[in-house]
Amino acid sequence: MTTPPDVSVVTETLPGSQLGLTIEVPQVQVDGAYERVLQRLSQRIKIGGFRPGKAPRALVEARLSPSAIREEVIDTLVPPVVNQALRERDIDAIDRPQVEIQELERGRPARFTARVSVWPSVTLADLDSLKVEKPATEVTDEMVEQRLLELRERLAQVEPVEREIAMGDVVVGDVRLLVDDQEVPSESRTAIELEVKEDVLLPELLAALPGRKAGEVAVAELTMPEDHEDENVRGKPGRLEVTVQGVKQKTVPELTDELAEQLSEGEQKTADDLRQAVRRDLIEQSRRIDELSYEQAVVRTVVEASGVEIPDSLVDREVDREMEDMERRLGRQGLRLPRYFEYLNKTEDEYRASLRPDAASRVKVDLVLEEAGRQLAIEPTEDEVTEYIREQADKDAELKGQLEQLSGNEAARGYFRHRLTRLKVLEALVSRLGGDRDDKAVEAKAE
Repeated sequence: MTTPPDVSVVTETLPGSQLGLTIEVPQVQVDGAYERVLQRLSQRIKIGGFRPGKAPRALVEARLSPSAIREEVIDTLVPPVVNQALRERDIDAIDRPQVEIQELERGRPARFTARVSVWPSVTLADLDSLKVEKPATEVTDEMVEQRLLELRERLAQVEPVEREIAMGDVVVGDVRLLVDDQEVPSESRTAIELEVKEDVLLPELLAALPGRKAGEVAVAELTMPEDHEDENVRGKPGRLEVTVQGVKQKTVPELTDELAEQLSEGEQKTADDLRQAVRRDLIEQSRRIDELSYEQAVVRTVVEASGVEIPDSLVDREVDREMEDMERRLGRQGLRLPRYFEYLNKTEDEYRASLRPDAASRVKVDLVLEEAGRQLAIEPTEDEVTEYIREQADKDAELKGQLEQLSGNEAARGYFRHRLTRLKVLEALVSRLGGDRDDKAVEAKAE
């Protein structure tokens, strides 16, 4: 079926990756739609003295309002014409057309407009012009000693003491947060243990606790973070009060050969052996972190240097997906979305709006990487997809039991094909921008 030759369709490119269509339908088609609608409605309406469909047309129209008939005609005429216009012009719409009727009356041509979102055109960055410096984290003696301290702290002894609080102690206290002289219940805690240590406590609280004793109150003035879950306190001055209930001293054992063997479960016989093993582990961890950081920087650089107008409908779809995932997660915890929004002191619309910036960023990443895959001609073979499914099944006991089913299911193959394609695209981008690749780090980023 093709659009009748007398139907006029004019397309217009609109901002936001949208397309506008102005459609004019000749009078003969409009009148034909009216006739079909009236014939159909006459079968439904009961008019005394006439069998269904046999009443004179004038009686049928008299029983119906002109606006009701017109709405039926719109539903009958407009969708097929719009959909046919989209198909003939190979317009890949990603949402339902938004139609505005400008003129549609019996005995006259019809005119209406339709607006649809289409898959956006991506202008991929010139990959050869992009450079990303690869980080190289140095493992220092201080990092090694800090890691050894963390290992020794697992065997630390904690004992109550009657003295002022000192750095390294553990404080038992009741915590209250006040903003505008009103307590913030979600931040209050009773009989909580606080370790007086850098990178554990807020700097303001770390400065306020030393020197206090049981029964005293330590007060820290602070500014609430701008991204606090309670929008009513964001960016406001706050006062943190800790009523000290008790003080505990934490004694960390010295590193000896015997302790080294205990901490390593017998793998290392001396303290020096453990120190060297810790250094090797830190070097490997740093290398992997550097690799992942580099790959993330590559993707970020390519995405930022590429151009694309993201349709609102794609962002809406991503927000919907995230909301559905969150609803499932909350459901497993016995919670419902309305209750969760009450806890956040937000409406659903406000929460959805807060998700949009990150959702738009994820959509742009996906669009740019898909375009990179097309331009780099990356398309895994069926054998590669099968092998990738087998590799993933080997890592997951649940998948391993479904290997044959997954390999033969086209929907499952499509899912794994997409993941494998993404891996290959990331590998190609890392290589193109001048860096070596770490397979496992790339896979972690792809997921």
